[in-house]
Amino acid sequence: MMTEIPVAGSPYRFYPLTPERWADFEKLFGPRGACAGCWCMFWRLAMKEYRQGQGEPNKRAMKTLVESGKRPGILAYDRERAVGWCSLAPRTEFPRFETTRTLKPVDDRPVWSIVCLFVAKEYRRHGLSGELLKAAVSFAAGEGAEIVEGYPRTKPEGVNLFDLFIYTGIFSAFERAGFSEVQRPTPIRVIARFYIER
Repeated sequence: MMTEIPVAGSPYRFYPLTPERWADFEKLFGPRGACAGCWCMFWRLAMKEYRQGQGEPNKRAMKTLVESGKRPGILAYDRERAVGWCSLAPRTEFPRFETTRTLKPVDDRPVWSIVCLFVAKEYRRHGLSGELLKAAVSFAAGEGAEIVEGYPRTKPEGVNLFDLFIYTGIFSAFERAGFSEVQRPTPIRVIARFYIER
């Protein structure tokens, strides 16, 4: 089992998702698979395949991915309980990008993409997303990444957004974690990057 991902000063601990941590991931996502049977496969499948797999098929697909040796994301722990999740990998591992019109590549540089953040209900709005983003950068840096990229939404002042609509994160959390805006393909969608210094 991989050692803890270092995040200085964080009250949480972070580990990559491996087969040994599958039960923790399963418990965090619950019977709905985080959201409507997604099991964090939305970006990894074509739309038709994803919809046909909602529920148990998507869960099996994610478990197969983990058992293959891939580490498709990071779990955040409060003591022994997994309380948060961040999905990240090289952008090339997410086929959905090939069909999205608003998230075309910024340039031809290889990037690691953060495509999902999921936090246990009672831990939301307490800064855990920002801590997960820091852990994501730390993990990607350890894998040799030079750029980590996210696709958060902006959140207008005083407007509450449903959690379902902000699964890619809120831009202010990315800013606090050291990311900067490099492109704004729509008024509410930001492409944000963290450039890792070597």
